[in-house]
Amino acid sequence: MGSSHLLLCVLLWSFCLIALGSTEHNIVVVPTSSFASESTCFSSLSHVPSDPSRASVPLVHRQGPCAPSGSSIVKPSFQEMLRRDARRNHIISKAVGLTTTLSDASVSIPTALGNAVDSLEYVVTLGIGTPAVEQTVLIDTGSDLSWVQCQPCISTECYPQKDPLFDPRKSSTYGTISCQSGECKNLNRTGYHGDCTDDNVCRFSIGPYGDGSNTSGVYSTDTLTLAPGITIRNFSFGCGHDQQGENDKYDGLLGLGGAPESLVSQTAERYGRAFSYCLPPGNGTAGFLSLGASSNNTAGFVFTPMHQFAPGVSTFYMVNLSGISVEGKQVDIPPEIFSKGMIVDSGSIVTQLPKTAYLALQSAFRSAMSAYPLLPPNEDGLDTCYNFTGHSNITVPKVSLMFSGGATIDLDVPSGVMVEDCLAFDGDSSDNVLFGVLGNVNQRTFEVLYDSGRGNIGFRPEPAEA
Repeated sequence: MGSSHLLLCVLLWSFCLIALGSTEHNIVVVPTSSFASESTCFSSLSHVPSDPSRASVPLVHRQGPCAPSGSSIVKPSFQEMLRRDARRNHIISKAVGLTTTLSDASVSIPTALGNAVDSLEYVVTLGIGTPAVEQTVLIDTGSDLSWVQCQPCISTECYPQKDPLFDPRKSSTYGTISCQSGECKNLNRTGYHGDCTDDNVCRFSIGPYGDGSNTSGVYSTDTLTLAPGITIRNFSFGCGHDQQGENDKYDGLLGLGGAPESLVSQTAERYGRAFSYCLPPGNGTAGFLSLGASSNNTAGFVFTPMHQFAPGVSTFYMVNLSGISVEGKQVDIPPEIFSKGMIVDSGSIVTQLPKTAYLALQSAFRSAMSAYPLLPPNEDGLDTCYNFTGHSNITVPKVSLMFSGGATIDLDVPSGVMVEDCLAFDGDSSDNVLFGVLGNVNQRTFEVLYDSGRGNIGFRPEPAEA
């Protein structure tokens, strides 16, 4: 038992990262091929061993070869994916709304970058209903309510998705939630608009997002299958019958926030309100999503305290950034610039910093990359992008993030520092922001552990080479 558990830890750790390039001091020399999308999935990384103390499933990029096969629709451009992400991601509007209205043991799941469903976010494949119907859903730590598109849903009310629509009429364990239930009443408190129908069925609504799109339908329960033999009975989720606006080809969303509707809260007695994930560095590798945390295996993690976004708001996981370094030198940023905190969000792509912090990082990074032509700012706000044409190798500076409590993480180069030849950071219009956002690019190759019970977030990089 002990040896098999050790083997599992080694496999999961190595599963979390394939190192790229060679490292010297505070720069990393990487081949330009490492910036390109992979066309082959590393099948040896797509299997997550079973662990009786944790529930795990594979996690993959939405558009990579590791993702379940999708349609042959032409993939959108990088700029279009960023625009869709910005329009769909309602973390800021939800946080602002909640601020004003609320002032008064484990399983592993494979994860992947979502190329198969036209996004730079990450997906897992789960089963819903009895018999279980596979659904490929985004993982989102900035949302609580999980949902999938459901039958009946005509083409004008639902967007095209990768898998067949879930049909609740064919599930023997499906049920609806009544309007009088505490679960329904709680939807209004957490911003999901619980309404009543004429037949006493609770309805949910999410949005509108920045582009006016929204998702609404029936608040329901059914059996959720995380992995063979690992099920969550009476899992509450949204059965969406009406989706409006532009969307990608994913089937729905898995909410990993801290509010009562989330998967984390619904499985709290079983997995202790703890979960972790490893976001793979590119399209051709797989990671994992695990529910639960080992009580005695924290080797390699660095921890920073988790704190509450606002009184009564439990959705978001917040930490305090204390500094940034480039090439081993701390960037000159006044500490008070980071006083509002950072939301750690798997559903955002690039990291959003206060204006002063971003401009200081931008200056240091551009100085270190002065050998390469700088491209004009793109229309989506990324203003530190490069033309690497004619270069077989690129020298990229190391970037490190420092958090309160002494935790420092060295971002993977290039996958955790740059995305599509651009610095994976952006700046707000001022320093007077409610919070910053730590996006998923910076989190790549780390196992990120959210442990609400212990009140901290941990980051564990690849194991050191022997």
